[in-house]
Formats: sequence, structure tokens, C-alpha cells
Amino acid sequence: MVDLQVQIGKLTLKNPVTTASGCFGYGTEYTDFMDISRLGAIFTKATTGSNREGNPAPRMAETPAGMINSVGLQNKGVDYFIEHIYPTLRPYNTHFIVNVSGSTIEEYVEVAGKIGTLEGIPGIELNISCPNVREGGMVFGTNPVSAREVIREVRKAYLKTLIVKLSPNVTSIVDFARIAEEEGADAVSLINTVLAMAIDAERRRPAIATITGGLSGPAVKPIALRMVWQAYHAVSIPVIGLGGIGSATDAIEFLLAGATAIQIGTANFIDPAVSLKVLEGIEDYLQRHGFSSVRDLIGNLRER
Repeated sequence: MVDLQVQIGKLTLKNPVTTASGCFGYGTEYTDFMDISRLGAIFTKATTGSNREGNPAPRMAETPAGMINSVGLQNKGVDYFIEHIYPTLRPYNTHFIVNVSGSTIEEYVEVAGKIGTLEGIPGIELNISCPNVREGGMVFGTNPVSAREVIREVRKAYLKTLIVKLSPNVTSIVDFARIAEEEGADAVSLINTVLAMAIDAERRRPAIATITGGLSGPAVKPIALRMVWQAYHAVSIPVIGLGGIGSATDAIEFLLAGATAIQIGTANFIDPAVSLKVLEGIEDYLQRHGFSSVRDLIGNLRER
């Protein structure tokens, strides 16, 4: 047996395998395929201050090495989550981390504050890649000043584990990782989707209604690995890696690059039990290579 526990701030995960927000629902949707309690954590789909219908269809398009989506944070709002979703999560023996989003700093703070009252939710993932309507459509996650402000205000209102999800659509991921650390984040997760587009040549139209959307899947993995490696060397807080992970080998690469834990996203749509296969593969790798703890892999990249 090997030790699979990892630490994210004060939060102990039984293993480093978690699921990415937006790709695993609230977790309970996958109980027909796997024992979700075996996972280190589940990052739920985004929760906002009020009901959002999301973007018009079509909202997803396959690409040769992944998919583009523009769902638009469809959810029924934080009050609905507290009343209807939260009670269904309590029976499971894993950590549920709520992805928190909004259009204004006030909305972020409101949602984080309400989630903070829930005893069974030990952390939130702050999604700072949504439009800041008060600044003319600016995106928090690509504006250093806005990013710093929203993290600071949420940190004041939220006292449990705070994970900040970073956008890859920036010049320097290191700058934003450092901002998150300076403003009190317990960890950063990266990367979010890469801005992209697809075209239906026969119809001469965009493949999705919003024209551009977020690219995920194997195509973004090399970008994600590079950014995780950069962030790991820039900050002292844990880095959670995601982007194109679909196998144990993928996950191990992220751990070697410096990730303390990993999230599996798009691969869930191909194989709903992929997370457990990745977990078992990591354990097998540790045993084959003589490691007693998964923590020995973190950042253990042999640079030439």
C-alpha cells in the first residue's frame, strides 16, 4: 500500500484525483458508473448568485483533439444549491468543493459567503474568468487589478479553503498565481479553457452560437503542463493541475510538473469511470517505481 494523501491548505484529500467543474455535474450524476466516495474531491459545476439559463444552443462542438464549449454557467443559483443540491451531497465520503462565479465582485462575495455557512462544504474554487459587467465586459481572470480585487474581497468573506482558478488566456500565468497567493488563496487551479473557435465550413457558420468558446481536452494539455510547471516554481501554495488529463500517465506528468492534485474534465464525457482508472493507475505507478507516497512525485521532474 502507498500513501495517496495530499494537502491543499488545511484540507486533506484522501488522494490527488478530483473532477473538474462543469464536467462532472454535482457528482451524484455519476453514481451509476462509479463510487464517487473514492475520489479525493469533486469540484461542482459553477454556482452564481441567481438563476442563469446559459448561452443559446449550440453550445458545444467537437474538435480534432478536444471540444469547445460555451455553456454560459447555467445553474439555478446559490439559494437553490443550498436548499436542493447540498442535502444530496452529504451522504458521500469525499470533499465537495463548490465552483463560485459571478458578474460582479458583490455577486462573488455573496455566493462565497452563503456557501461558507455550509458545514459539509470545506472549500470553494473561485472562477475568475467571467465577465465583469461593471468594467465594460472585462474579465477578472485576465486583468491583474480586477483579479486582485475580487480575490481580496472574497478572502475577507470566506474563511475556509479558497482555491483560485486561473485563466490561461493571459501573457503571464505566474503573475496571476502570485496575485492569488498574495491575496490569501490557499491554492490555485489551472488551467481553465483556452479561448478558441470552430467553423462549420459547409454552412459557413460558427460551430457554436457565441462564435468563440473554451477549448478543453488533449489539445490543451501541453499548455496546461507548462503553466502548472511555471506556477509551481513561482508560488509556495499548492497548485492543482488540469487540462487534457485522460489517463494515469497524464496525471503523473502533472504531478511531476508540480501539481499537488489534478482534476479530470473532458475525459469524463468519453469514459464516466475514467477518474477511478486514473487513481488506480497512479497507485500502480507508485508501486512499480518504489515510491511510498504520492507526495514524492510532486515537482519531482528531472530537469536535464
